[in-house]
Amino acid sequence: MGGDRLDRSQNVYLRPLMKDPGTELTQYRDQHFKGNRINQENCLKMSKTLYVGNLSYFTTEEQIHELFSKCGDLKRIVMGLDKFKKTPCGFCFVEYNERLDAENAMRYINGTRLDDRVVRTDWDAGFKEGRQFGRGKAGGQVRDEYRMDFDPGRGGFGVRAQLKGDKQLSGPRVADKEKEDD
Repeated sequence: MGGDRLDRSQNVYLRPLMKDPGTELTQYRDQHFKGNRINQENCLKMSKTLYVGNLSYFTTEEQIHELFSKCGDLKRIVMGLDKFKKTPCGFCFVEYNERLDAENAMRYINGTRLDDRVVRTDWDAGFKEGRQFGRGKAGGQVRDEYRMDFDPGRGGFGVRAQLKGDKQLSGPRVADKEKEDD
């Protein structure tokens, strides 16, 4: 009987009134997970590791520790890094010693502000070496490559907006200009 509990004093089954949406699995899945979907789901349901996204590039490990340790003892924090520059790129992994502490972080920290940004927490199947690096072509996160807005907490304009701006600023190439003069 799934989440039902037997109250032996009354000899009745008690059912939770509702699921705790704060600890439910979200739609986030690591697309590079080694294994099938069922294995991934099982790992997520038992995980003590959280993926933390939408961080400022300037958020420090100490700030993350201060916030997330309010929910329990941390095993480790792994900062997400640009794979080329080795600088923070807006995400991290937070691993707790106990699942209950990670559940509390999902409940109480997801959607709160850190460094003037609303952070997002999701269950992660467990940190593996190499996952701390951004997967975007430019070295950071893929989402920052498509961002067209200016976001000072995430390094300014997104990669595509920077490329578009470079083309507009540089104008026609010198060779093109010479052809016009002929």
